[in-house]
Amino acid sequence: MTARLAVVALVAYALVAAAAMLVGVGDLTDAALSSVLLELRLARLVACTLIGAALATAGLLTQGLFRNPLADPGVLGTTSGAVLAGKTTLLLVESTVGLVGVAGLVPDMLVPLGSMVGAGLALVVLGVVTRRARSHLVLLLVGFTLASLFGSLGGLLTSVAQDRWELGRALVAYSLGSVSGTSARQLAFAAPLVLATLVASARHARALDLLLSGEDEAQTLGLDVPATRASISLWIAVATGAAVSLGGAVGFVGLVVPHALRGFVGAEHRRALPFCAAFGAVFVVGCDVLARALRTTSEFPLGVVTGIVGAPVFLGLLLRAHREGRLDG
Repeated sequence: MTARLAVVALVAYALVAAAAMLVGVGDLTDAALSSVLLELRLARLVACTLIGAALATAGLLTQGLFRNPLADPGVLGTTSGAVLAGKTTLLLVESTVGLVGVAGLVPDMLVPLGSMVGAGLALVVLGVVTRRARSHLVLLLVGFTLASLFGSLGGLLTSVAQDRWELGRALVAYSLGSVSGTSARQLAFAAPLVLATLVASARHARALDLLLSGEDEAQTLGLDVPATRASISLWIAVATGAAVSLGGAVGFVGLVVPHALRGFVGAEHRRALPFCAAFGAVFVVGCDVLARALRTTSEFPLGVVTGIVGAPVFLGLLLRAHREGRLDG
């Protein structure tokens, strides 16, 4: 089963990657434009690959950390916290651009850092508020509330920036999710963070398996639970911040992909992690191709497409969990 799934992942990624290079505005047969178009589309392909791998991995880590199959960075407010911090960083950078110097380099370096800090703080707030909660529903409600709060604050920042057209437009695109303006410097900054998360996640696979049996039992088996939770939280923040810095708010990846794979790979994290990363990349690249293929006068935002695809799946998961009584305890 695992070998077949690996083949499916490779074939699926090859197909969506080929589509990503072929679909879009512009004629590849035009010799004057083809090299530029291919360069732009390749940057989008790499960005979507990194975003998908990061968010799907972060989703699996979040579900393991909270022992909740309905958790993911977007549902629990982590993504919204990263987006809010990223917007705040953009505003601060633009406001002090005369002081910090190299205008083109600073946002590419500081926005990912700001996004990671925001994701981490959101995760800390969630953990503090729900540390005594025993119900999945409480966790989801608190996460939804935090996501709404961070989203509203982000909307406030966007409205404040509307008198500066370029900045306001960038913040709106950041809110809706987009990889159309991803630069090579952003990719170079975010790629090591995503790769480091994948490596660190593999090292935490056994610890995540132990946490599924409960913190007390994991402690009995020799796991340093507080340190492990802190480390996993850090890598969730790094992955979410890196993804948000590339594409803004791209939702439901961390929820849909692990759930779609759980029936094929089981609950063992060492086996699930690489497949989550691979199919997360397939999912986001495929959604980006769909966003370009469905364009009318303008391109559909990537985050809108992933939401349209992912929201019905999430609703189905909630209804099934309710029927099985997994939201009552």
